[in-house]
Amino acid sequence: MSNQAQTLSTDREAIPEAANPLGMDGIEFIEYATSKPQALGQVLEMMGFRPVARHRSREVLLYRQGAMNVIVNAHSPGVAHAAMPTDKPVIAALALRVRDAAEAYHHALARGAWAVPSRVEVMELNIPAIHGVGSSRIYFVDRYDKFSIFDVDFVPIPTVEQYPPATTGLHFFGVVQYIGNDRSEDWTEFYRTLFGFTELPESQRFGVLPKGRILRSPCSAASRFYLQLIEPESGVLDVEGDELLHRIGLGCPDVLASAALLRQRGVEFVESRGVHTEDRGALTRTWMGSVSFELVHDDRSTAAR
Repeated sequence: MSNQAQTLSTDREAIPEAANPLGMDGIEFIEYATSKPQALGQVLEMMGFRPVARHRSREVLLYRQGAMNVIVNAHSPGVAHAAMPTDKPVIAALALRVRDAAEAYHHALARGAWAVPSRVEVMELNIPAIHGVGSSRIYFVDRYDKFSIFDVDFVPIPTVEQYPPATTGLHFFGVVQYIGNDRSEDWTEFYRTLFGFTELPESQRFGVLPKGRILRSPCSAASRFYLQLIEPESGVLDVEGDELLHRIGLGCPDVLASAALLRQRGVEFVESRGVHTEDRGALTRTWMGSVSFELVHDDRSTAAR
């Protein structure tokens, strides 16, 4: 084969990296809304998170481990259609790290996203957001490196380590989203058009619950995460209100070691014929009627901030 033919063959088989129109760089935080923040906080602490800061003016706590930030919000929102705190926690928001928050926001609006009006109080940042699935919001954050949004909106809890290390290398792997019947194409287009997500082939699956459609973010390998879209089982009615962000996926280099350590802290895992702890992944039991976590084998080392 000639050099030119070899070049053409290589180019033809090359798979380009997905475009990253927003300069996306992973997940900045995931927010739960609940009227029982202390009970949810106990669950998060079993999973290795630690409370590190309080919001300046609202009933909101910041939990952290490694590079992961989780917000527990018990404050009644002043935004229409936002998730109201209830006994059963819900994932109310997903915040994306982007190159320029204002630019990302206007990019999304130009492609059909719905804006979320903000009500900013004194000493608070105006973080642009759009409507996500159900009553959730998607925030755009460009202050996350040396100076973060938490430096403005939150007050550190005294004597608490602000950046506790991640348990056995845990990091955000992705989020599972429940969707309505025959809605996979709609949501795939939503994430593709607004953010640059790409659909993975059916042969590429992760963890112990591989059903549904997997979308990969356009981030670099170190900050990449996934969305898993799951439709109802066959025969279940399509109820739009059932669409929601359902659970968080946590990546780790050694699922069995992570599960063993978490068990020592009181975490229980689902062990059944269909779903059980193994090298590929594990699923925790459900707390408070809605909160569960999925461990997924992932060799990335993103525990450091």
